[in-house]
Amino acid sequence: MTETPAPAGIWKTPFTIEMANRFGEGTANAHLGIEITEAGPDYLVGRMPVDHRTKQPAGILHGGASVLLAETLASWAGNFVVDATTQSVVGQEINANHLRPGLSGWVTGITRPIHIGKRSQVWETHITDEAGKLVCISRMTLAVIDRPVPRTKG
Repeated sequence: MTETPAPAGIWKTPFTIEMANRFGEGTANAHLGIEITEAGPDYLVGRMPVDHRTKQPAGILHGGASVLLAETLASWAGNFVVDATTQSVVGQEINANHLRPGLSGWVTGITRPIHIGKRSQVWETHITDEAGKLVCISRMTLAVIDRPVPRTKG
């Protein structure tokens, strides 16, 4: 299988959609069925099923699952915007407004940066249902941190 690199744009760390999905194996992403599906020059897209894994007891999409999708997309995008050999990102704050229920099928999220700074990033994610109606809008702040320098014995 040939992997297609993300298009040029804001990305500093080279990645492919396939690579991002492989990294999600064995995590909450995979457990909830989250898949990264597309990367553009300044956005990342993913989807999540509305099924027994992601619904609340009332039979609609659980708001926490929507937030997990939003955080997944913003965190991946944030990590791809920095040079992963020297930096990483960690979440500081996330909020979400749930606007209408997800009932079945798939929801799709697209995240775009609002701010990309040296020490912080802010990403906005819009989650829509299969009819293209807005289900949730989320904003996440990430802190950009330096990766620890490996210690040498001596």
